[in-house]
Amino acid sequence: MLVRRAALAVVLALTGCAGPIRAERDSPVVVTLGDSVPAGTNCSCTPFPDLYARMLSPRARSVNLAQSGFTTADVQEQLGRGGVRDSVRAASVVLVMAGANDMAAAFDEGDDFGTAAQRVGDAMASIVAAVRREHGSPVTVLVLGYWNVVKDGAVGLEAYGADGLRTAKQATSYDNDALRQAAEQAGATYLTTSPLFTADPTALLADDGDHPNAAGHQAIARMLYGVDPHP
Repeated sequence: MLVRRAALAVVLALTGCAGPIRAERDSPVVVTLGDSVPAGTNCSCTPFPDLYARMLSPRARSVNLAQSGFTTADVQEQLGRGGVRDSVRAASVVLVMAGANDMAAAFDEGDDFGTAAQRVGDAMASIVAAVRREHGSPVTVLVLGYWNVVKDGAVGLEAYGADGLRTAKQATSYDNDALRQAAEQAGATYLTTSPLFTADPTALLADDGDHPNAAGHQAIARMLYGVDPHP
């Protein structure tokens, strides 16, 4: 009888262990850090992190911690909060999209783009390192770049003129280079969004010209699903 009870205990223990393992694989958790773009600002639609999570699995869970106005420094500070750290530890995939507001300030104030980009790169490398350190085991970290750090399309052309839009593209290039280098340095994967918003991106932008509309969010989600190594 003791032997049979012991055997039953082992079976129950193994069964109890198998459930959570399957749940983790079949129900990925997508945690998103960043600014108003992943937050879905001015869209009144489902933002791309949530769409991407659904593409991974109908049982996936999206924890979207992105907030409008956030800079890379804000994301760094956010990672010091207990609830955010708990979410990161549970993540299967971490999406990070931040740095546009940092560079937009440099664009608006006429500051040196190289100096601003260096700060963005240093902060992003620190963010990815903090995510990996907090998670404690291998986790997919995807760092997204920008098509423009300020307004684009018809709204951007009206706001800045053709010359101003060219300057905005220069600022964006500095920003994306810094994000890419930081991702590579910290062991994350950098993904560009620029090819999605080529030529005139007006049809993919909200009325403010600064954020994706529903079609834009769908495009980013499809890009993510098409290129990343699914957990």
